[in-house]
Amino acid sequence: MRRFALHCALVGTAALALAACAPVGPDFERPAPPTVSAYRPTVEDPTPAASTQDRIADDWWRALHAPALDRLIDEAFARNPTLAEAEHTLAAAREAATAERGTRLPQIDGTASAGRQKYGKQFLGPLAAPPPFTYYGLGAAIGYRVDYLGGEARSIEQRDAESEVRRQQYRAATLTIAGNIVREALAMAQAREQLRTIEGLVADDRRNVALVQQSFDAGSGTRVDLLSAQSQLASDAALLPPARRALDASRHALAALAGGFPADTTVPEFALADFTLPESLPVSLPSTLARRRPDILAAEAQLHAATAAVGVATADLYPRITLDAGGGPQSLTLASLFDRGNLVWSLASGLAAPLFDGGTRRARQRERIDTMKASAAHYQATVLDAVRQVADALAAIEHDAEFADAQRRTLDVAEQSVDLARRSYEAGNSGVLTVLDAERIVQRARLDDLRARVQRYGDAIDLYMSLGGIATDLGAQPRSQAAL
Repeated sequence: MRRFALHCALVGTAALALAACAPVGPDFERPAPPTVSAYRPTVEDPTPAASTQDRIADDWWRALHAPALDRLIDEAFARNPTLAEAEHTLAAAREAATAERGTRLPQIDGTASAGRQKYGKQFLGPLAAPPPFTYYGLGAAIGYRVDYLGGEARSIEQRDAESEVRRQQYRAATLTIAGNIVREALAMAQAREQLRTIEGLVADDRRNVALVQQSFDAGSGTRVDLLSAQSQLASDAALLPPARRALDASRHALAALAGGFPADTTVPEFALADFTLPESLPVSLPSTLARRRPDILAAEAQLHAATAAVGVATADLYPRITLDAGGGPQSLTLASLFDRGNLVWSLASGLAAPLFDGGTRRARQRERIDTMKASAAHYQATVLDAVRQVADALAAIEHDAEFADAQRRTLDVAEQSVDLARRSYEAGNSGVLTVLDAERIVQRARLDDLRARVQRYGDAIDLYMSLGGIATDLGAQPRSQAAL
């Protein structure tokens, strides 16, 4: 037994010495972050030191100070099936990496056997055939693949990188859910405000119809005036169903994002007054952006996996060396199974070298190299797109306040004009068409003012999500910290 152990130790030492060689294939080098210090060429962007923070908070939406929104996002993190799918996909990738790591260690299997056997005369030749006999055996079998080229190490590296891809994709899923909830909450608030505005217009139209009807009954108005007022009422009333449909669609979307069915899930009725526009917005440098956004980090991990895959394919070009050992007691009776003289053992090594495969292995290596280059290009494209999204958000925010002020002034002037038009009509100095034209202008001004106010929130959210999310519809914290 000591001799067997000594042989195994010697073989193991040689195997470890061979496995200590540097792995074949290129070593992964993390791509350098962008060296630019601004997002836009003509406008001086705010620096991190001048903003509220350099790192976007995972729960950035709390800056809107909407408790109902916070509760809804927490509920979505607990119930949304898309997040559950991403979480389990991440867990599966981690288990695959753990399983791959275990293959680098010696594989030991316990064995037990029992059987009955009989030798024929032809098999034994001139020897007399023994009678049928029963045999018993116990032992262990050890197998080890010598990773002298580092192919197994590269395979483990690839699995770990793929696990990191899944982790970033899980982060992306949480960011997507949270960002979409914020957007749908704002869409609901906009739809409710739009519906209230249209209902106010319809109420004004009804008063105009009543006013024109009185003039018509008194003989001072014309049927043309009455029909024009009624036509305006019908036109504005036709705006109500689309607004209600948009409101219902937002409710249904929020219910689904929260992981429930629209029929049995109650979501908050959000209004613009529920949200507070942040006084200052964080802006990080492009180099920080490349180290935070999940889509960039996922592309980086994918490049890492593709680089390791080149090493795996390169190792497959060379011979494989395996070491096997086995031993244990064997006996014809259970009573004598553990006697010292019944111990048997074996040591063996094997080498399998590729001789001809039709060029398959070389082609696979070239394929992995091209995949690695494609992953590098994808990473660069992802970084460029991320920087563009931040630049777009900054450009939009730059003019939001000015645009909102202009729309508010337009609305004030339009409301004053319609008030004067109504007074002029009541005094008999103008016709009803003048009033209707003024009201149409007010209608457009009110809706434009609403869009301008909502746009300010939307552009602020775009900036938050482009700095810490994956696109202009993402941004949040993971549902389960343990999953990260």
